[in-house]
Amino acid sequence: MQALVEADFASGHLGIYRFTVEEDEVGVRLDQYLADQPEIVLSRSQIKKLLDAAQCTVDGHSFKPSYKLKLGEHVILCVPPPEPLSLEPEPMDLAIRHEDEEIIVLCKPKGLVVHPAPGHPRGTLVNGLLYAHPMAGGDPFRPGIVHRLDKDTSGLMVVAKTAQAHAALAEQFHVHSVDRRYQVLVCGAPPDKGTWSTFHGRHPTERKLFTSKLEKGKRAVSDFTVAERFEGAARLVVTLHTGRTHQVRVHCHDHGFPVLGDMVYSPKKLSSVLAAIHQELAGQALHAELLAFDHPRTGQRLRFEEVWPLGFENALQALRNG
Repeated sequence: MQALVEADFASGHLGIYRFTVEEDEVGVRLDQYLADQPEIVLSRSQIKKLLDAAQCTVDGHSFKPSYKLKLGEHVILCVPPPEPLSLEPEPMDLAIRHEDEEIIVLCKPKGLVVHPAPGHPRGTLVNGLLYAHPMAGGDPFRPGIVHRLDKDTSGLMVVAKTAQAHAALAEQFHVHSVDRRYQVLVCGAPPDKGTWSTFHGRHPTERKLFTSKLEKGKRAVSDFTVAERFEGAARLVVTLHTGRTHQVRVHCHDHGFPVLGDMVYSPKKLSSVLAAIHQELAGQALHAELLAFDHPRTGQRLRFEEVWPLGFENALQALRNG
């Protein structure tokens, strides 16, 4: 279940993360359960320190890291801030595609972080939005943010301007009724089309990475179709049925078709042509081209499409030229 995050200014915590144990999470160790949550970017040792300091409760009680969770239990974790974050408005040229009293739809450029976080305390999309647009709902440190795109992923996002709009949009993302489609350039020769349906969670040893090679975890489902083929590469159209962290990148990588330009889930062996394109991209060739959802107030189905950016186009032309 998606975490609910609240500010706790009195105690000095960055936020209070609230989870409810679901059916496929029964019997999981408490420390492993917390480590598997995408919202919590902490190492196992950091999580253990928080558990030892009684910063986590299960139905109001503190437990050891080895405690096995039961269905429906409520897990609350308090995480202190590693560094001050800034919600100061900053002038920013944003590509707004739609705005009304409830929502903003925009195209996030590659290289822009969505919200303040450790390592990126300012200069984020949230800082830019607050300069000219009142945002509300959700985490006070991420006002209005309902979903995210990775720093180097470009494309469409919807942001809430009211708490009511945030709640309505968050529910749509939770039940997977939002349509999301991506354009992606990958290495290798994938099948013409297919569906990737896997478990998804943090890598057991590389805590900042995610993997689909797990025996349990949250379900991740992506449909893909090859739109164009090149020598040693392809352009895929990927439709998400779930919205896990790094889902497209992980699915492509773990099935043998890593995303060009991805410096985290990086391809291992590349031809000289692909290596040059990969280095020039310096960030995954991944673009959120389609976003469709029900308007949080009127219920009208809204649909937006966005052409890929210049860097993606340049890489595509280089592939076409061989």
